[in-house]
Amino acid sequence: MTFNDLQLTEPLQKAVQKVGYTNPTPIQAQSIPAILKGRDVLGCAQTGTGKTAAFSIPTIQLLNSSSKNNGRKVEIKSLILTPTRELAIQIGESLSDYGQFSNLKHLVIFGGVPQNSQVNALRNGVDILVATPGRLLDLMDQGYISLSKIEIFTLDEADRMLDMGFVHDVKKVIKKIPQKRQTLFFSATMPDSILDLAHSILDNPVKVEVTPVSSTAEMIQQEVYFIDKTNKKNLLIDLLKESEADRILVFTRTKHGANKVVKDLMKENIKAEAIHGNKTQNARQKALKNFKDKTTRVLVATDIAARGIDIDELALVINFEIPNIAETYVHRIGRTGRAGASGKAISFSDYEEKAYIRDIQKLIDQKIPVIEGHNYPMEFFEIPEKKPQGRRPSRNQNNSSSSKRTSSNSNKNSNGKRFDRSKAK
Repeated sequence: MTFNDLQLTEPLQKAVQKVGYTNPTPIQAQSIPAILKGRDVLGCAQTGTGKTAAFSIPTIQLLNSSSKNNGRKVEIKSLILTPTRELAIQIGESLSDYGQFSNLKHLVIFGGVPQNSQVNALRNGVDILVATPGRLLDLMDQGYISLSKIEIFTLDEADRMLDMGFVHDVKKVIKKIPQKRQTLFFSATMPDSILDLAHSILDNPVKVEVTPVSSTAEMIQQEVYFIDKTNKKNLLIDLLKESEADRILVFTRTKHGANKVVKDLMKENIKAEAIHGNKTQNARQKALKNFKDKTTRVLVATDIAARGIDIDELALVINFEIPNIAETYVHRIGRTGRAGASGKAISFSDYEEKAYIRDIQKLIDQKIPVIEGHNYPMEFFEIPEKKPQGRRPSRNQNNSSSSKRTSSNSNKNSNGKRFDRSKAK
């Protein structure tokens, strides 16, 4: 199938050709025809599958064909709700690409920046509004936004929306839009809480499921190093110096951890920048631009901040810290190996994180190859009495029986070589 088979109008065909698209991805091939027929869609698709185009392209076509302003102020006809600023900006960029030959206006609004320019754009009229929940509700409360004319409502990254605590904000927004509308609902995962929300707002939807979250891209080469926490910095520096990759994305669990990694790399003259929620919007956008332009070689990110990172030909992702939610690992490594390209994902696991590695391997139904014989063999061991639930076990918990520092003698075999008794099975 090609985009010529999707019955797109001439302006959309022209735009799609200009951005270099020939064949739609599976999520696009299944979603676009259903949306163009006016159907609600429930889509399950992970990062990198092309879902932004799957809802943006048909939205532009439907609104452009029905747009009749007659000299009146343009009213918001489509709302795209998304959890993060970076993702909102990415969607806005896609709308610019796909709608470059249409007569529609779109606007991206989010918090963390002054509202004046956003308010002025709203006053001039907007067809498609891309928004994060907080800023949207704020401007609605101030009377700058009315959702009474919404024809198409898109909820993107619904699982992340709930993870970030936006579920009540989402429900407030839904109460303000017309009941008679077309609703597009996309999520990378479909736990019961997401399905309950979907069923409450969708009307007989077409269900589209592409690349379930439990499967990782076949082109991605995965590796794990078992290493003590104190040696992760040294291993990262060594790998970065050995790698020929011109852009490398490094994940940490915390904002503080991201800042510390950047500080350590800069001491080694490795150009790095951090992106996380404590950074100003300008700083985050500058860091992303520098990374895309290859001015900055290493971008260190937390999971929430990284949801909007969409970069082609990203060859290497490094999990400096292992996420305690297995699905998050899939999202992380999905930043590489995009659009059929090869990619590599390297993970550093200390003894407290081995349970997370087991969870990940169970989810993806495959063993992650372990790199043996590296320069920083693990010396700390812990065999938990029970698997940690959603948080890292305390270093002092059951210290007498489950956690110990091996001595130089007890950590060697008869040949004097170190061995790791708790290697993930």
